[in-house]
Amino acid sequence: MEGQDEVSAREQHFHSQVRESTICFLLFAILYIVSYFIITRYKRKSDEQEDEDAIVNRISLFLSTFTLAVSAGAVLLLPFSIISNEILLSFPQNYYIQWLNGSLIHGLWNLASLFSNLCLFVLMPFAFFFLESEGFAGLKKGIRARILETLVMLILLALLILGIVWVASALIDNDAASMESLYDLWEFYLPYLYSCISLMGCLLLLLCTPVGLSRMFTVMGQLLVKPTILEDLDEQIYIITLEEEALQRRLSGLSSSVEYNVTELEQELENVKILKKKLERRKKASAWERNLVYPAVMVLLLTETSISVLLVACNILCLLVDETAMPKGTRGPGIGNASLSAFGFVGAALEIILIFYLMVSSVVGFYSLRFFGNFIPKKDDTTMTKIIGNCVSILVLSSALPVMSRTLGLHKLHLSDTPRDADTAKPSANGHQKAL
Repeated sequence: MEGQDEVSAREQHFHSQVRESTICFLLFAILYIVSYFIITRYKRKSDEQEDEDAIVNRISLFLSTFTLAVSAGAVLLLPFSIISNEILLSFPQNYYIQWLNGSLIHGLWNLASLFSNLCLFVLMPFAFFFLESEGFAGLKKGIRARILETLVMLILLALLILGIVWVASALIDNDAASMESLYDLWEFYLPYLYSCISLMGCLLLLLCTPVGLSRMFTVMGQLLVKPTILEDLDEQIYIITLEEEALQRRLSGLSSSVEYNVTELEQELENVKILKKKLERRKKASAWERNLVYPAVMVLLLTETSISVLLVACNILCLLVDETAMPKGTRGPGIGNASLSAFGFVGAALEIILIFYLMVSSVVGFYSLRFFGNFIPKKDDTTMTKIIGNCVSILVLSSALPVMSRTLGLHKLHLSDTPRDADTAKPSANGHQKAL
């Protein structure tokens, strides 16, 4: 009987691992397909030539798509964990959701952390250097020569970063134990380096989010049709049409030798055409879209911003008054043990909405900063180098989102082993869950 029980336990563990691997693969495949369509929408079409550079661009495109899919997975994992906790509480004995357990959530977080490290330290540097490489002088040109140059650059970059960390460790803490810990790349060096990058991502999020919260109203105002109050759209369209015709006559009357004036007039004509399209769109919009959608969206943005600021302010006051409210001083409920909100499923849904709103606001704020303004992708006119930079930026922001959400008190999820899957859940190897 003991032998049969052991075999049955092994079979159950094997089927559980196969099921979790299949679910992870299907989820990542969906994210990869969506990311591929997003990148190809913005990728410059002139880069699609049939030669050696086309192969390099294609490889860089696949690596960038993989990185964007990992970023999307890192953003979606926290809401997925919150909603999974509420589903397990609502249907604890349901046969059709037995696949949704703490072991699966742990596995997804481990994979997200592993792939984030892989993309940040290997794939994205490889894609950038591979895109910029030409092969060493004296060697035969080709893909192999470019791969060789890329690998050499990656090795030199790794040695440079290792040397900087070594010198910094010697200056800050000249201890034998701390110096010996740098030899342990897998258990100490890489997690420590990833934690430092997550810290920089948190600081970047704290810088971008307030800017994004203020810019969200402007961005939504540009995307939606504003109500027409005391405005005559027909008269504005008539005036802008006359201005367009005047600019076209001036362009046709100028000679091609006056290059500066021609370029300036063409830019002005393009701006007039864009303004005319906006006015025509406002005229064609229905009364419901003008008078109901725009005010409703603005009220919704104001409500979400107010709730976010209120929750953060309450959490800061709790941190100042109560020491046990610190993230490191308390251990929240695990998956399927207790609800994360006093309002149950409604409170969890509100937390998910605020997390998504926080991420969107941080991305909008990131592109609104003057230093990163040139990173804004343009449809069918974005180079692969700029796509790589955007993927790295989004990966850093998404990696820091769970830590900052936990710090600001937007969620109280703690990925501890639960009784229902204590035998199958594996401990984290890199401490990413500990940050939550």
